[in-house]
Amino acid sequence: MAPNMMNDARVAELVREATAAPSMHNAQPWRFRYSRGSRCFRLYADFERALTESDPDARALHLGCGAALFNLRVAAADAACHPDVRLLPDPGDTALLATVRLTDPRGDDSALALLHPAIPERHTSRYPFAETEIPASLRTALTEAARQEGAALSFPSSWHLRWVEELAEEARARDLTDRDREAELKRWTRLGTSEADTATDGVPDYAFGPRQRGGRAPMRDFSGGRPTADFGSTPFENDPHLVLLSTDGDRPEDWLRGGQAMERVLLLATLEGLATSFSTEALEWPDLRWPLRDPVSGTGYVQTMLRLGYGPKGPTVPRRPVRDVLIIED
Repeated sequence: MAPNMMNDARVAELVREATAAPSMHNAQPWRFRYSRGSRCFRLYADFERALTESDPDARALHLGCGAALFNLRVAAADAACHPDVRLLPDPGDTALLATVRLTDPRGDDSALALLHPAIPERHTSRYPFAETEIPASLRTALTEAARQEGAALSFPSSWHLRWVEELAEEARARDLTDRDREAELKRWTRLGTSEADTATDGVPDYAFGPRQRGGRAPMRDFSGGRPTADFGSTPFENDPHLVLLSTDGDRPEDWLRGGQAMERVLLLATLEGLATSFSTEALEWPDLRWPLRDPVSGTGYVQTMLRLGYGPKGPTVPRRPVRDVLIIED
C-alpha cells in the first residue's frame, strides 16, 4: 500500500502490531498520534505507566517503547512503506520519543518485512526450556540482528554465566524484602479468572508459568508470595541460555536503540523456533546492573537480559485497545 493510500483502518492496524511489543510488567507505556497530512506517526512515552520503583529513570520504559517502534517499522515495511525514523526529535518535549514518516518503499525494507510474521507469534514464555544447544550460526545471526540496530549481543558462558546468575539471584532476594517493589508488582499483576480475563494490561496469572523447583534459570516470581491458581512446579534449566544486550551509551536515545535491537533479536529468535523470556531483576538495581557488563572489554551498558531456548511458547497476554493508544488527526 502506497503511503498516500494509507487509510485510518490501516493506520490502526499498524499501531495494533506495534503494541504487540513487550514492556516491563506489560505496562504498555506508549501513545501514538498519526497525521494524515504528513503521513507521520509520533510515538510518545506514557509516563503515567512508569514503574517508579523498579524503573525510576524510565530506562525500561524507553526500551519497551523502542520495541514498539521497531514493530511499527516492521509493519510499515510489510505494508510497502518505508519508515523514516527520527529519535527524540524535539529536545523540549521529553515525552516525544520518535517520529515515523511513511515514504515510498526502499530496497532495504525487505529485511524488515521478513520479520513481520513473528510479531503475533512472539510471546514471553515463563516455562522450562530444553537443555539443547543453540546452533552457532543462529547465535551469529542474533548477534548481527542486534548490531544492525546499534547494539551488542553477548552470550555469557563459564564463570561469567555463573556470575550473571548470582547477580540475578541477589536481585531476587532483595525484591522479596522490598515492600515498595512488592506493591508495584501487585499493581501490575492480575489474579483470578475475572480479573485476568478482562485485563487490558499487566501480567495475568495464567502467564506466570509453573513454580520453579530447581535449576539455575533466573525466573521472577510474579505471585509475590500471594496464593494463585496452582500451575504446578517443575525444574528449570541447569545451564540456561542467557544473553546480554548492551549499548555504547546510556541515555534515552541509547535506550530507544536498545529497545529496537531487543525486538529485532526477539522476532528473529521467534522465526527460528526459539522461545524467549526476560530476566531483568538485576538490571533494576544500579549496583547490580553495572557488574553485568562484558568482563573482557569492560565497556558498554547492559540494557536487558534475555533467556532463550527451545520450549513451549508463552500465552498471549492482554493488550490495550488501539482506540486507547492512538489519535488520528488531519
